[in-house]
Amino acid sequence: MYAIVEIAGQQYKVEKDQQIFVHRLEGKEGSKVNFDKVLLTNDGKKVEVGAPAVKGVSVSAKIVEHLKGDKVIVFKKKRRKGYKVRNGHRQAMSKIQIEGIGASKAAPKAAAKAETKTEAKAETKAAAPKAKATAAKKPAAKASTATKKAAPKAKATTAKKAAPKKPAAKKTTAAKKSTDTKAKKDDK
Repeated sequence: MYAIVEIAGQQYKVEKDQQIFVHRLEGKEGSKVNFDKVLLTNDGKKVEVGAPAVKGVSVSAKIVEHLKGDKVIVFKKKRRKGYKVRNGHRQAMSKIQIEGIGASKAAPKAAAKAETKTEAKAETKAAAPKAKATAAKKPAAKASTATKKAAPKAKATTAKKAAPKKPAAKKTTAAKKSTDTKAKKDDK
């Protein structure tokens, strides 16, 4: 039997007693961890595919140790610019051992929550027609006051746009004209 489970944002194909390396998990070495986001299960006869997760199934695992992954060299270069940068990175990882794939302990609790949600929905549906009738009247009143307030503003903006601005007239004096004409005659 195997399952595809999402652990720390990545998907893994896991089987019982398998050891895998995942991104660092919170928890001490030797502690147990449950993963409820199981995307697919296969027991050899029947395949269950979740949408997005299979309900009522979880994967239990044990954290074996915390460690760092192999060093990865990050080298950046821009040719003809004299730019070279070399950095290294070691990813923090956890080694886990899968202990079992099966029904989750949270499934009975989830069923109880689902029942209470359906009861609450039934109660709200009974009260909904009264609330809808009162809510339908209030927005109509608000909309009419909003349009009344917005209407004068709209008229004011259109009035401003209707009167285009005239360009400023050039001011010339007689003294400037006479000096300009004298300067032109001297140049000829």
